[in-house]
Formats: sequence, structure tokens, C-alpha cells
Amino acid sequence: MLRSISRSMIFCIILLPANLLAAAERKTADAVLVADSRNLSGIMAWWANLFNESHFYFALLTIVVVPLAGIVLGTAADVLIGRIGIDLKSRALREG
Repeated sequence: MLRSISRSMIFCIILLPANLLAAAERKTADAVLVADSRNLSGIMAWWANLFNESHFYFALLTIVVVPLAGIVLGTAADVLIGRIGIDLKSRALREG
């Protein structure tokens, strides 16, 4: 275990100066991320404008909406599958 940790530390020590020098070689312009909301309307326009105004609030709202959508779609699928007669609550295989 100690040998593995020491090898990892030596590897990082050797590569760290190379990474620092490589990062300083070229200067690039910062990318600007914007959503084109000119042809959108309704909730899609609101979502695009939220993305353009604040990436933080967009990320927070996305973190809330995606799991909620999963819960709603999963529950709807369970209800639909139950309606057509497939029993997902029982784990016993009834083959034959």
C-alpha cells in the first residue's frame, strides 16, 4: 500500500511542473455560453433566458426538475404497466 502511494506521489511530482508549463504556453479567449432564444416561446424561451441570465440558477432548477420528472414518469409507467396486467411487485418467476 505504501509503495502504491509513494509511486502515485512521485508520478504527480514529475508531471505537475509539465502541466503548469503547458498551461502557461498559450492564451485562449474565454468561451461565452449563451442559448439562442430568438425563435423560442413559452417555457422554452423562459428556460433559455434563465440559462443566459444565470448558470447557477439554471443548474439549481435543473437539479430539481430532472429528478421530479423521473419520479413522475416512473410512477406513470408503473401505473400503466399495472393496468396492462404485469405484476412488478412480486419477484417470483412464473415460467412454464
